[in-house]
Amino acid sequence: MNQLNLYHIFYTVAQCGNISAAAKKLYISQPAVSKSISRLEESFTSPLLIRSSRGVTLTENGKLLYKQLETAFQAIRQGEEMISRNDLLGVGSLSIGVSTTLCKYVLLPYLQDYIAANPYVKVSLSCQSTYETIASLESGALELGLVGESERLESSHLNFLPIREIHDIFVCSPEYLSKLQSQTDGSEDLLSQGTFLLLNKNNVTRQYMDKHMLLQNVTMEHQIEVTTMDLLIDFARIGLGIACVIGEFVQDELKKGSLVECSIREPIPSRRIGFAYPRSARPSAAMDAFLSQFIL
Repeated sequence: MNQLNLYHIFYTVAQCGNISAAAKKLYISQPAVSKSISRLEESFTSPLLIRSSRGVTLTENGKLLYKQLETAFQAIRQGEEMISRNDLLGVGSLSIGVSTTLCKYVLLPYLQDYIAANPYVKVSLSCQSTYETIASLESGALELGLVGESERLESSHLNFLPIREIHDIFVCSPEYLSKLQSQTDGSEDLLSQGTFLLLNKNNVTRQYMDKHMLLQNVTMEHQIEVTTMDLLIDFARIGLGIACVIGEFVQDELKKGSLVECSIREPIPSRRIGFAYPRSARPSAAMDAFLSQFIL
């Protein structure tokens, strides 16, 4: 019997005032209770109880121990009650890392539904690059990350739950396209003569696009780099150049005609985005509930 069990038996005896009542409450025999009290007293080398025909009374050391145990067991009960309440109400926390672009165009609708269904869950978002999110997941600083597939992800110790495919395309304003077409012949000349609006080179989307364009031997001499896809879309809309964007995120602009797609010789292959999380960590109830939205 471990020390915590001995403390619990002593605490119950002190509460009941006699060994017989304590034995009934603990569902053990009276000799087992007496033996446990004796073992505990041996560890302190001094008596904790004074036994009599009328029951037991606490010695000074017994009173001191009982007072401390009362505080300790009360804290345990409070902890159990908090856990029970959390389970009942769905209380918990969930930390998610995501890029600004994926947060706006992908995560927010799911997050809105999740919070509506789980109002007591505390959600914290870290808007950062995919590489920063992967590093935070590996270090344990985050529980979940919405990221795009990359070589860095493949070499990590993370699980990956894909949720959709995305397609990288080139877009510009109709006026900019008309201007280029008046100056060049064919789509290849158009691409080589245009000004490219691109994300910075540390971005996963940029690296994926660079790799594909290199395979096609397409040079991009004139470039403007920005930090977010929203800026790329805005810059392309006002006619500053040809932007490489995720096609699913500019469908409204393409339908309205404020942007048009620029054809290239070989379309960039689709890629996947999804949720990454540590393989070694056991998912929390809050995380399981969130990911259940994406598991059919």
